[in-house]
Amino acid sequence: QVQLVESGGGLVQTGGSLRLSCLAHNTIFVMNTMAWYRQKPGNQRELVATITNTGRTDYADSVKGRFTISRDNAKNTVDLQMDSLSPADTAVYVCHARNPRGVLYWGQGTQVTVSS
Repeated sequence: QVQLVESGGGLVQTGGSLRLSCLAHNTIFVMNTMAWYRQKPGNQRELVATITNTGRTDYADSVKGRFTISRDNAKNTVDLQMDSLSPADTAVYVCHARNPRGVLYWGQGTQVTVSS
């Protein structure tokens, strides 16, 4: 059974940085497209950043220039470096994987809170 386990969330002040990490278990990680989503209270889940199996990245307009997604296929991890954080970035951040057959997997999420 595929498992995605996030870590690295927490509380940070405005302008600060956090690095999230997602460890994937029981999957051929190198073949997957990986992504980070976030969900704010009362809102739908929002796509933040994606990285394909070839390393191509894409970002939501709201995080371009501030967030960086990366992957380490040897370690089965995908990270999200978040800089210049603002209270608007407060959300639960969720790791996502899509395998080549289109099967989707989700992590449990990690809370990021940015204080003003």
